[in-house]
Amino acid sequence: MSLQTALDYAPASPLERAIAAGWNPVCHITYNRDTWVRLLQTLSDYAFDEAKLLCQESPTTWVAWVPDHGEMILDRSAFYC
Repeated sequence: MSLQTALDYAPASPLERAIAAGWNPVCHITYNRDTWVRLLQTLSDYAFDEAKLLCQESPTTWVAWVPDHGEMILDRSAFYC
């Protein structure tokens, strides 16, 4: 299975855009491997809304595992801070 980014999926809903417009993007949480994070939107109807961070790929992306979806690359903006 190839890695996919969470940004390849459905565009944000009007509610999600409204939340993001007022959202302060400054995050002071330090993430580590094996941390569970809540995703801003689910990746499919059957995938969980949480992901386990496996390793940091770049300063802004993580390789993560989403139950019932698989391994993928997540940008920090794809999960709750």
